[in-house]
Amino acid sequence: MNKIAVRVPFVDLNLQHQPIQNQLKQAISGVLNRGDFILGKAVADFETAFAIASGAEYGVGVASGTDAIALGLQACNIGVGDEVILPANTFVATLIGVLRVGAKPILVDCDPQTALIDLAAAAKVVTAQTKAIIPVHLYGQMVSPKQLLDFAATHKLLIFEDAAQAHLAEREGYRAGSVGIAAAFSFYPSKNLGAFGDGGMLITKNPEIAQKMVRLRNYGAAQKYVHVEPGTNSRLDTLQAAVLLAKLPHLQQWNGDRNSIAQQYDTELAPLAAAGIIPIQNHSSAGHVYHLYVIKIDDTCSVERQQIQDKLTAAGIQTGIHYPIPCHLQPAFTYLGYQQGDFPQSEKLAKQILSLPMYPGLSSSQIKEVVAEITSIMSGEQQQLLSV
Repeated sequence: MNKIAVRVPFVDLNLQHQPIQNQLKQAISGVLNRGDFILGKAVADFETAFAIASGAEYGVGVASGTDAIALGLQACNIGVGDEVILPANTFVATLIGVLRVGAKPILVDCDPQTALIDLAAAAKVVTAQTKAIIPVHLYGQMVSPKQLLDFAATHKLLIFEDAAQAHLAEREGYRAGSVGIAAAFSFYPSKNLGAFGDGGMLITKNPEIAQKMVRLRNYGAAQKYVHVEPGTNSRLDTLQAAVLLAKLPHLQQWNGDRNSIAQQYDTELAPLAAAGIIPIQNHSSAGHVYHLYVIKIDDTCSVERQQIQDKLTAAGIQTGIHYPIPCHLQPAFTYLGYQQGDFPQSEKLAKQILSLPMYPGLSSSQIKEVVAEITSIMSGEQQQLLSV
């Protein structure tokens, strides 16, 4: 079988790493020379730098974004008996974090235009047991901070942000992570700010939450061998922190590049709107950091999503689907009692969405190539229909 040559990869981290290779090597060498592999200097330096850049005061690095959610919720005293509202249209890590602290997840639908949580739907499920809402800043776009703050004030709830895809995203004068009581970030390699492995962070303006998080990530220890609560081992590696600290000064530029790429995609794809190819809407202007660029293959489209994806793959253009199965329909969570049809917008989006290549360094000619291939697919299908 002939292997298909990739013309436009979905992600190309080499374009990001090559220009700063010396800085990355120096950062890693510094850790090797110091030998401070666990909770070393680079961890504390990165925690401070990233928290401040995100509009918070404290950062606590952990082993993954999932741990940032789970331990972060625990640090906010959310647990058994509490209900937590979150969108059905998110990666399962958001849901897993809620389940890990013993809280009851209350799923709600999403806005079909932005794919973000529907706060009107969320208002209908608030009960006396509801303690928090987790807005997921999906694809790199924040949920409206003003609407979130109004919602939380009205219902007397905590806001715990899932900002795993929204490093330095902005909206309405806020940065992702600065709206709620705390926020969780992931530094998975393909994120806007990615490590060379797994990593995560909780940021907060609350010193008590920060201190509790410091204990929880390190066996619940207030000091060495003094364990004041049942914690775990979830520490951001010093090597990963050093890499992230070296990359952080470039993040704003990389985010700007992503936004510019998205603007070109929007322009190039505009003629295909009538054919049912519609980008997820940006309500944040330059504040959208486009971790992913996602289009919808609308019901009016004459070509099915799978066919479009297969033909793009055959043409050497890689794509993704984020996410093909909403949380409530995942086999692992059927015990929660949700059914097909409970969240129609999330279910519909899951069948329509397609993520196109998006990364700093993606060239204008590559964008045109992607759109030209989609246009060709649509034209070919139209010609077939006319010839029948």
